[in-house]
Amino acid sequence: MESREGGVVAVIPARYQSTRLPGKPLLEIAGAPLIVHVMRRAQVAKSIDRVIVATDDERIQRVVVEAGGEAMMTLSSHQTGTDRLAEVAARIEAGIIVNIQGDEPLIEPETIESAVAPLLADPSIVISTTSEPIGSVEDLLSPHVVKVITDRQGDALCFSRQPIPFPRAAMLAHGSLRAAVEADPGLLAIWRKHTGLYVYRREFLLRYAAWPATPIEQLEALEQMRVLENGFRLRVVPVAHRSIGVDTEADLARVIAIMAGDGTENG
Repeated sequence: MESREGGVVAVIPARYQSTRLPGKPLLEIAGAPLIVHVMRRAQVAKSIDRVIVATDDERIQRVVVEAGGEAMMTLSSHQTGTDRLAEVAARIEAGIIVNIQGDEPLIEPETIESAVAPLLADPSIVISTTSEPIGSVEDLLSPHVVKVITDRQGDALCFSRQPIPFPRAAMLAHGSLRAAVEADPGLLAIWRKHTGLYVYRREFLLRYAAWPATPIEQLEALEQMRVLENGFRLRVVPVAHRSIGVDTEADLARVIAIMAGDGTENG
């Protein structure tokens, strides 16, 4: 039975400062700022009742409002997107809060809906996220691509920057993970990439944001481990569409090409 008490609110954290791409939310793609594309994608998702861009910069607020969206100014001192999200959650009425990354202008509305669905269907689930296929050995070996393994119910067992689980037999046969995958590309289906989309019950988000950092969270620099280390279930929803975050000039060029119809659509 679906429960929408308090509504489902999507919050898109958007900082102006970015180490590799300063002013990233305002970069123009296909005639509109990046953050506006993200906002419009979220607005299309049928399960979302309200979309708020949470920012610390008046320039971002202005372009969002000019595009017909809603923006909320937040503190500039936040260390994480979760902190910014929690500030907004504390100021609004909502039953469910969806954290959508502000640098994914190609996020599929269906992916958002898939992530929200478990919390609408099961009141015992307090947080969910998504995972997607890993498409290359480079992504598998990259510490920037987070891997997740789940139990039979689809709840996370662990997140890591290292490839998990460890394919012992393949490693013994080929000597290295790269060699094993190159010999049998089908092995890539073992692993799942964790993506940065989260759905929270509002009350749980406010509790979670107030907890101190936990040991594995700090070792891996993965905030979501705080949920598991405190003994809570985190539902992981498999999705087919691959996320494309804009972190570098190369990412930006790829997204521009896709939107222009010159690239290969993700998914």
